[in-house]
Amino acid sequence: MSLTAIAGAAVSGGAQVSGKNYQARFWHKSGDAVYCELCPHGCVLPEGKTGICRNRKNVKGTLISLGYAYPCAIHSDPVEKKPLYHMLPGTKTFSLGIAGCNLRCKNCQNYNISQSSPLQTNNSYLPPEKAVEEAIKRGCSSISYTYSEPVVWIEYVLDTALLARKAGLKNILVSSGYINQEPLVELCKVIDGANIDLKSFDNNVYHNLNAGKLEPVLQTLMTSRKAGVWVEVVNLVVPQWNDDQKMIREMCRWIKHNLGSSIPLHFSRFFPLYKLTNLYPTPAQTLENARKIALEEGLHFVYIGNVPDINSDTHCLSCGELLISRKGYYTELNALTGGVCAKCKTPVPGLWGS
Repeated sequence: MSLTAIAGAAVSGGAQVSGKNYQARFWHKSGDAVYCELCPHGCVLPEGKTGICRNRKNVKGTLISLGYAYPCAIHSDPVEKKPLYHMLPGTKTFSLGIAGCNLRCKNCQNYNISQSSPLQTNNSYLPPEKAVEEAIKRGCSSISYTYSEPVVWIEYVLDTALLARKAGLKNILVSSGYINQEPLVELCKVIDGANIDLKSFDNNVYHNLNAGKLEPVLQTLMTSRKAGVWVEVVNLVVPQWNDDQKMIREMCRWIKHNLGSSIPLHFSRFFPLYKLTNLYPTPAQTLENARKIALEEGLHFVYIGNVPDINSDTHCLSCGELLISRKGYYTELNALTGGVCAKCKTPVPGLWGS
């Protein structure tokens, strides 16, 4: 398959992953079993077994990353699509995705690759150096590790991101943040910006909707922020699951207290997909109410996604000047120069240039 593979490629029975075994990181061996140390699941894998993520396998006592350098989704996207609104606005990002995920979200929009193994998807061979070359060739300012869960193919992310940074490209992680601290610290050394999906602010919801836990994601957000990664948070508001206003208020208070008031928060509209086709799209008013709560709790930059008619512009906090206007994924810089309001010279939090 050529380098024009699109996100959400259909699952295929004919795998294109080569026979070469690429050794994973973050694990130890005990007897014949391999103990994966990448994420909070802590999978213990007997010989020949694959972890919850479907991407890491015990092969003769060694943990192997099955999809290394074999993305099934390759595309050039507006960086706003990640979504990132305060990082390199108006630029393109080279987006890569490898099959697999360590969560089981009932509402997953890319379930045909996230809930598959790299052995089941149509893939392209794209080693790190070629990924960087292709990103530059396409005129992209960054590389995004996205579409599925990049944490579970961390080896490819680390290797590619290091080369990308040397070539002057920024690196973006689009993730659910379900990762242990040691590998996260390694990621933070090469990642410039991250959009972390905070799926709810309730551990029971995380367990039942996503097959995960809340606390590791909160730790990811705090560690990434402390490490200097530019972080934006997205909260997909799913009716009957995480649309409780009290929960949303508690989440916003936590974000302000632990991440700061300048962290952009995106409330995104849910559409019925995968195992939640029985539900209805998130009402626009629910999202408006969520934004109102976030602003009341002191967050400065609150956006609504997946609703084209709702304003998602960025204004200066000091003088109110329109800095960035957005219509869908079309972005226009109005009064933002080098990360500073052109009218009153107030700095605007974000990652605006090289």
